[in-house]
Amino acid sequence: MRKRQAKKRPLLPDPRFNDQLVTRFVNMMMWDGKKSVAFKVFYDAIDIVDGKKTDEEKTALELWKDALANVMPHVEVRSRRVGGATFQIPMQIRPDRKISTAMKWLISYSRKRNEKSMAQRLAAEILAAAKEEGAAVKKRVDTHKMAEANKAFSHFRF
Repeated sequence: MRKRQAKKRPLLPDPRFNDQLVTRFVNMMMWDGKKSVAFKVFYDAIDIVDGKKTDEEKTALELWKDALANVMPHVEVRSRRVGGATFQIPMQIRPDRKISTAMKWLISYSRKRNEKSMAQRLAAEILAAAKEEGAAVKKRVDTHKMAEANKAFSHFRF
């Protein structure tokens, strides 16, 4: 790279839960710079989760964090060309990339669901992921299986 790496900007915590992770999630969910709309969708989803949850000792925000932890991948495969052939090499993921990948999967798979509003879709995906089910958790399992299958190529690490 020609220029120096950009500095990480500090994220302001969200107004309701005072949590930076929530702001990061809302920033990923946001379309066309409409942050207030994204916050409304997230808070509505958390309220729906609060109404539907079966576990009484956990709050809706804790359920969301559990769902995020269940979706978080620990290894991924990366492509590497070695002598004309392309190998899928399993590698450990950096902690910040784990979180952002989990958020991306949770958002993208909730967008693909069939419920009426985005808040309902997100709430359903959060509840499913908290129980270790749903499409986002399946994506994590598939990623881990692919890394396990390609473990023989791990000596090609870069």
